[in-house]
Amino acid sequence: MKLNLKRPIVFFDLETTGLNPVHDRIVEISILKINVNGEEEMKTWLINPECPIPPVTSAVHHIFDADVADRGNFKHYAPEILKFIGFSDIAGYNILKFDIPMLMEEFLRAGIDFDIKTRHLIDVMNIFMKMEPRTLKGAYRFFLNKDLVDAHSASADTSATYEVLMAMLDKYHDTEYTDNKGVTSVPVVNDIQSLSEFSAHNKNADLMGQIIFDDEGKEVFKFGKHKDKRVEDVFRFEPQYYDWIMKSDFPEYTKKVITGIKLRMSGKNIKF
Repeated sequence: MKLNLKRPIVFFDLETTGLNPVHDRIVEISILKINVNGEEEMKTWLINPECPIPPVTSAVHHIFDADVADRGNFKHYAPEILKFIGFSDIAGYNILKFDIPMLMEEFLRAGIDFDIKTRHLIDVMNIFMKMEPRTLKGAYRFFLNKDLVDAHSASADTSATYEVLMAMLDKYHDTEYTDNKGVTSVPVVNDIQSLSEFSAHNKNADLMGQIIFDDEGKEVFKFGKHKDKRVEDVFRFEPQYYDWIMKSDFPEYTKKVITGIKLRMSGKNIKF
């Protein structure tokens, strides 16, 4: 089966120094680009995080300080990475909770405002976990009936994720799914927008899911003392909460979304 594309799509995977988008850094990124005509391009960058890679992390992805010592930092490679991604839609395994927030933080630190709002994002893990709860290694064995070699290397995991999605389209093309509201549909279809919508847990306003949209399209906090309250309502009766967020240890993109809401309330507007 050929993926039904209206524009290119990139599958990507990161290896990092840790799991915190604010404090940790990317050490490797692999991107597999599928063009509309089906042609595939793969590129991988080793990146100097400008900080020590914890031994426990190196034990997982096998990238050590010496491997990246002579490499440029993310800012050095950012223009090349951005150019390769182009205007593509984006897919990967667990990207909504980890890889996309981490990548966005790195772009923002590099002074690049990477636009994701006009792109469809497909999290293959979320599709898989809803249909067949497994790890990527388990998914590869389940759908392709073979073991994933070099698991936890960015290039192997990136290619495996693409193969798993293609196998999902074959397996689930007529399979019904019933969501937690009792609505039944056939969601795994060869359509990028449909896959993007099905692979998302919530409709996030930011990337970490700390602010989501409610059923009326209003931003709602999903953390802290104002959890499940609308952001605008909180800012009206407790305006200092905005200042607290901006001074606290939140991802830059979350702060950017918060600032956009604040400016909107004041009658101004911001693009991001």
